[in-house]
Amino acid sequence: MKTPSSLEDLISALRCLPGMGPKSAQRTAFHLLQRDQAGAARLAAALTQALARIRQCEQCNSYTEAAVCELCSSPRRDPALLCVVETPGDLLMMEQAQCYQGLYFVLMGVLSPLDGIGPREIHVDRLLRRATDGRVREVILATNFTVEGEATAHYLGEALRARGLTVSRIARGLPVGGELEHVDSGTLARAVLERREA
Repeated sequence: MKTPSSLEDLISALRCLPGMGPKSAQRTAFHLLQRDQAGAARLAAALTQALARIRQCEQCNSYTEAAVCELCSSPRRDPALLCVVETPGDLLMMEQAQCYQGLYFVLMGVLSPLDGIGPREIHVDRLLRRATDGRVREVILATNFTVEGEATAHYLGEALRARGLTVSRIARGLPVGGELEHVDSGTLARAVLERREA
C-alpha cells in the first residue's frame, strides 16, 4: 500500500524536530491523525501564529512579538551588565535561576567553522554595537562549556576587551547536590582550579 502524499509530507515535516527520526515522526503523525486531531489543529494554528508574530528583539536578539522585548524595555534591569548566551532557552534558564538582573544578548548559536557558522551567523557585529553603546560596563559570557562554546567565549572575550570592556565568564564546577565520585574528571579539575576562599 502506498502512503498518501499528504501523510508523507507530514512525516517529513515532523523530522525537522530535534531527536525526531523517521520512526518517531511516523508514530507522531499517526498519533495526531488517529487520537488527537484537535491537538493537531491547535499545533498547526499555534505554529502559523508564531511564525507570523514572533520576531527577534532589536536589542537582545531573543524572540518577542514587539520590536523590543519586555526584558530590554524594563526599567528594573541593570543596563551596565550584559550577559551573552547561546539560545533563548539559555536566557530562560538564567531568568528562572533569579540570579541576574542585567540585560542579555542572544547569539542564536556558537562559532563552528566546520558547520559554516562564523561571526556573522551569530550576530557578533550586533553584539559589539550593543556592548559599546556607552551604558554597558561588564559583559558576562555565559556560553556552554562545549568546545564550540569555549571557542566562542574566547573569540568574544578578545573582541570585547579590545574595545575596553570588562569581560567575565560564568564559573565551572560541581553541580549543587553533586557527589565527587559521580563527577567527570574535567569538571572536578576545573572546580579545584577555580576554587575560592571559604
